[in-house]
Amino acid sequence: MQFHVKQFVLAAAFAMQSGAAFAGAWTLPEGKTQLISTFFLSRAGHAFDDSGDPSIPVTFDKYLSQSYIAYGAFDGVTLLLDPEYAVARQGVPGGRQTSASAFAIGGGIQGLVFDNNFGVLSVEGSFKSAGAFDTNVSVNKESGQQYELRALYGANFPVLDMTGFTDIEVAERWIAGGRPNETPIDVTLGLHITPQFMVLAQSFNIIAGGDSELPYTYYRSHKVELSAVQHIWHGYSLQAGLFISPAGQNSLKEQGITVGLWDDF
Repeated sequence: MQFHVKQFVLAAAFAMQSGAAFAGAWTLPEGKTQLISTFFLSRAGHAFDDSGDPSIPVTFDKYLSQSYIAYGAFDGVTLLLDPEYAVARQGVPGGRQTSASAFAIGGGIQGLVFDNNFGVLSVEGSFKSAGAFDTNVSVNKESGQQYELRALYGANFPVLDMTGFTDIEVAERWIAGGRPNETPIDVTLGLHITPQFMVLAQSFNIIAGGDSELPYTYYRSHKVELSAVQHIWHGYSLQAGLFISPAGQNSLKEQGITVGLWDDF
């Protein structure tokens, strides 16, 4: 199992990010901007093996800084920008540690398909530059650029005298180089307890198929995050939460904390 730990863990861990910023299926009105800056600290003491058993001992720590910038170019059309920076350290307990750092930038466009009594449906196309988070780039000198097509569905619903909402997103991510392509599936349940305070329960899932090239292999990652968002002043809100990886395959059993600052203007 050293193959998975040494060759695979860093690349997969940088790619499997938790806590995506939340505008969801809803596009922004023309001229409106949303900025969400999020910071993640995470660690793992074990990795899931090929059968899904968290039996591989590892040492892993990661810091990730991510900004999500959305701008309503027109009603129903939102432009997206997503720069991020990450630092991680991994290895086997008592053994040699490997460090990596990464900067990558992504951009895309989101278009509204419909917004009616059945909910909101939009589609999104995006691109992300290569970064050291994809060990493929530094080890094999190959491109790690990513292209993604995503479908997003959202709906509001009443919960007693409060407002709840759901957001379901399914995407296909094409990755240049040896890493397999990925299928992300993200689900969010939110509840506006007051106009100033809401809670989020989110599930982030990635399934990577059989198109991998050595030293990469099939993997899947499942993360669950619980967080709260409190409005603090003008357009600013503060988000804080925890996340864990309850299941996976050839991936890290990761846990950590996240803090984010939201700004709408």
